[in-house]
Amino acid sequence: MHRRNVLLGGSGATLLSLIGSAFAVGEAQAEQAAPRPAPGTPTPGPFEASTVRRLAQALSKQPYKAPPTDLPAALNAVTYDQYRGIRFRRERALWRDQKLPFEVQFFPRGFLYRAGVDIFEVVDRTATAVPYNPDLFSYDDPTLRVTEPIGFAGFRVHTPGANGGDSDELCAFLGASYFRAITKGQQYGLSARGLAIGTGNAKGEEFARFRAFWLERPRPDAPALVIHALLDSESVTGAYRFTVRPGAATVFDVESVLYPRVDIAEPGIAALTSMYMLGPKEARRFDEWRPAVHDSQALQMWTGQGEQLWRPLTNPVDLQFSVFGQANPKGFGLMQRARAFADYQDLEARYEKRPSLWIEPIGDWGQGAIDLVEIPTPNETNDNIVAFWRPKEKLAANGEYQFTYRMHWAWDTPWPTPLARVTTTLIGAGPEEGSHIVVVDVVGEAVKGKGEEAGFRPEVSTSAGKVTNVSALPNPETGGWRISFHLIHGGAKLAELRCLLVGEGGPVSETWLYRWTA
Repeated sequence: MHRRNVLLGGSGATLLSLIGSAFAVGEAQAEQAAPRPAPGTPTPGPFEASTVRRLAQALSKQPYKAPPTDLPAALNAVTYDQYRGIRFRRERALWRDQKLPFEVQFFPRGFLYRAGVDIFEVVDRTATAVPYNPDLFSYDDPTLRVTEPIGFAGFRVHTPGANGGDSDELCAFLGASYFRAITKGQQYGLSARGLAIGTGNAKGEEFARFRAFWLERPRPDAPALVIHALLDSESVTGAYRFTVRPGAATVFDVESVLYPRVDIAEPGIAALTSMYMLGPKEARRFDEWRPAVHDSQALQMWTGQGEQLWRPLTNPVDLQFSVFGQANPKGFGLMQRARAFADYQDLEARYEKRPSLWIEPIGDWGQGAIDLVEIPTPNETNDNIVAFWRPKEKLAANGEYQFTYRMHWAWDTPWPTPLARVTTTLIGAGPEEGSHIVVVDVVGEAVKGKGEEAGFRPEVSTSAGKVTNVSALPNPETGGWRISFHLIHGGAKLAELRCLLVGEGGPVSETWLYRWTA
């Protein structure tokens, strides 16, 4: 499954002709001139903080209708190269002429992005549709210029460049409920999405879509951009408010309200999607010249009990589903910790510049679990990693559920830690049949320059088989410490491994977790 193509393969549909409006027609003449739209359709007109929420609630009472994907004949069979040849003219960006702190460019429909989205600009509490114009784009192939009002597939946000230079891309919303962001100096990598439903389920996954967006025109001195979005799928509708703040990290404050049409047993809140093909521990499986190929290196978690966990990702032979149950997590994210060019040796992909994404829950999220889905992939074109929060209780039909969280698109976590951090995981054949050697390096101020007199000791455990030859020694090459042990699997097909470095006062390093499979 070419997951990256599937996930980005189309945004929500235009709603103007589908499901109807929550706004009443104010005058009798207007009501007679045009039929009253059914509840739920976004239309131009008054806009306030509760507008999208009311639309989502009204839409949830209507039967789901899939978005149309019809396109004019010229765009009906556009290839990848042809689609790339349709480029937005940056001088036509929304708000560019007004010298505001943000400007918006739009994606054309076509290729994988056949469905459209409604996009509105909000000024003085009034929503106005952003009109499609074929002259917003340049065309390598002039036959692809169509005059029909086909709308857009999505949009991307830029911050103006210094001294009138090229603008810096900040984030993009394109495909289902997917969006991505970066901070200065980074290249796009992992994605987030509004909601995951049934990820990893053998019955198949349901992809919710953002059907409409409202972009609040920023003030000239505004530090943030506010984006509203309406979510829709067979099972649920939702209202989202994103407050986007650029800086050393690009921060999204996300306020979401969900209205299930039916019971949802497997929801995924704050879902993250990434790619992991290989790292040093998988080097023997691939005929690959690069030492590592991944957008994200590990799932990092800070549990509600205060434990800091580092779970290296893997490219499994069979799909793997891992569950980390807890209450009220302090945070979790898919992280890219290896930041040297030598870690990847790829001048084109530049994986060392891909962002990490940390989720900071706000409020009481209650009981649940952080789920990790790892899907086999033969190459780097497939997104094969998904992580999200799953509440313990189902989302019941006709209910209302609020989730608020902060997203940090950055080089690292937003908080410092006194614990030594895992940098390297190495696994190879052991000296005897049925054994493997596992090596874990940790670095940080907690262990820097500390010799064996520090009295650090490793704690290692396994769910199957046994561990032997456990040791922990200073690593003079990194200035940290190295933990190593032998796993004797005893014929087991799977073993959950756990290790950390401890001192007299308790943990000295974060806790390393790993699922070993035969």
